[in-house]
Amino acid sequence: MKTFTLPGTDITAPAVVLGLMRIKDKSDEEIRTLVRTALDAGIDFMDHADLYGPPYHGCEQRFAEALRLSPSQREALTIQTKCGIRHPGPYFDFSYEHIVESANASLAALDTDYLDILLLHRPDALMEPDEVARAFDDLHAAGKVRHFGVSNHTPGQIELLKRSVERPLVANQIQLSVTHAPAIASGIAANMGDLDQSIDRDNGVVDYCRLNDITLQAWSPFQARFFDGPFLGNPKYGELNAVVDRLAAQYHVPPEGIAVAWLTRHPAQMQVVVGTTTPSRVDAAAQGADVVLTRAEWYEMFRAAGHTVP
Repeated sequence: MKTFTLPGTDITAPAVVLGLMRIKDKSDEEIRTLVRTALDAGIDFMDHADLYGPPYHGCEQRFAEALRLSPSQREALTIQTKCGIRHPGPYFDFSYEHIVESANASLAALDTDYLDILLLHRPDALMEPDEVARAFDDLHAAGKVRHFGVSNHTPGQIELLKRSVERPLVANQIQLSVTHAPAIASGIAANMGDLDQSIDRDNGVVDYCRLNDITLQAWSPFQARFFDGPFLGNPKYGELNAVVDRLAAQYHVPPEGIAVAWLTRHPAQMQVVVGTTTPSRVDAAAQGADVVLTRAEWYEMFRAAGHTVP
């Protein structure tokens, strides 16, 4: 498994992250098998959120109940969670009180003394940066959270936070796959007025994060679009799947591995968050992290996914 030092931290991070949003109703043995498969593949980075359940903190609690981590086992893992989405609603809450309350509840649910990384889940239009900064400072000073980041945030929203937040924002988790790639596709079609693809919908978030040493974490790497199912095996994406299947045979990895390889080939040095509960798919995805596509192969997948290369 390809690894790198996560900028702004001392964490040795794998290129693939295990997302645990769907484990609430899994048995202890199913959860242990899923995590064991990830660890065997070199994935020691776990992604949670307070929202994942229901109820709130439900998946975090099931993770802790199933694994019963010893202190040394806990130290060997990177555990990341997220906060800021409230239900019923939904609505977003980056108040000091909610961030601290949610972090403390995550610590209790996960049965751990500290979180390696805490992300703000989705942008809160009512955010007061000074409140966020105070929450981050207090959680860090108490030894409860080591590092902080965001999820689904634009460069402007991050810059607004940075006016008050002094601690580095080390990650930005965004939806990204070869078929759902506006963050990459708009730059390729820059200044092409007749192409909808040229519209910059996120203010250059990929280049911004590269310039500011913020690691991009790609969620839903196999999902076609926001409201669609996966593109792998989907007849709507026949041309893309033909390319994926050919490359999978060429590199001796499953198709999931090629979907991951398209993301990890990008020089932004992204992490890919895999949310499946099927152990074989976790292993398949992990295999792709060590595949280095050629430029021609990367662009071939991009075109086959429906994007334009002018």
